[in-house]
Amino acid sequence: MPQLSFEDVQPMIDANLLDAEGSKVGKIEDIYLDNDTQEPAWALVHTGLLGRKLNYVPLKGASVSGDSLQAAYPEAQIKDAPSIDPDVEITPEEEAQLYRHYGVDAEPRVLHAGDVEAAAEPDTGHDTSGPTTDDAMTRSEEQLQVGTVRRPSSLVRLKKYIVTENVQMTVPVQREEVRVVREPVTDANVGAATSGPDLSEEEHEMTLMEEQVVVDKQVVPKERVRLDKSVNVDEEVVSEEVRKEQIDLEQQ
Repeated sequence: MPQLSFEDVQPMIDANLLDAEGSKVGKIEDIYLDNDTQEPAWALVHTGLLGRKLNYVPLKGASVSGDSLQAAYPEAQIKDAPSIDPDVEITPEEEAQLYRHYGVDAEPRVLHAGDVEAAAEPDTGHDTSGPTTDDAMTRSEEQLQVGTVRRPSSLVRLKKYIVTENVQMTVPVQREEVRVVREPVTDANVGAATSGPDLSEEEHEMTLMEEQVVVDKQVVPKERVRLDKSVNVDEEVVSEEVRKEQIDLEQQ
C-alpha cells in the first residue's frame, strides 16, 4: 500500500479515524509529519468517553476511506497506547514507548503537520489554538455602519370649524324733520292765499321719512388652505460601543 502524502491527510483534521476493521475510533485532532521525509507519520486522535482522551496512532499502512482515515491497527491497541500530553514536547523516551507499543521501528522525531513548510524555511511559528493557517494573525475590529430609515413621526390634519365674533360698523342714516316756514302775502302769492274761504278751520299734514339700518349676512370665500411639507435637516450624535482585537507579544 503506497504511503500517504501530506496532501492526502491534511483535509483529514477533524475527520473520523477508523481502525483496521473499519470501526470508528474517534476524531482526528492533528497530523504529524516525519522530520526527514515530510511524510505523514502520526495522527493525534480523540478517544475514550466523550472524546476526552488523546492517543497517538501511526499512519504507517493507513489509507483514506471516503471522508475518513483508516489506520492499520485495531481499536483496542489504539486506545491502550501510552498517554502523552500533546501540549508538551515529546521526549525521546515517550517516542520509544509509542514505537514499542505499536511495534514500529524507531524513527526520527516528527513534526506538526502545519509545520511542513517550516521544515525547509525559517521557523515562522504555528497556531496553538487550532490548525495552522499561515505565518500571521489577522486583527479585526468592528466599525459602525450608520444609516437612516423613514418612519412615521406624527399625523397632522386640517380641521375646519365655526367661531362667532362681534363686528361693529358705523352706518350713516337720514331722518326727516319738520319745521314751520312763515312768509308774508305778496303780489306773487296773493292768489293762493285768497283761494279758500275767508275764515275757516283747516288741517294740513305731511309724512316725515327716516332711514333705518337693515342687517343681512352672506357667505363670501376668503382663502384656500392646504397642507404642504418641507424638510428640515438636523444633526444627531450616535454613540455605540464597538469591539476590536488587540495583539500583544508574550515571550517565555
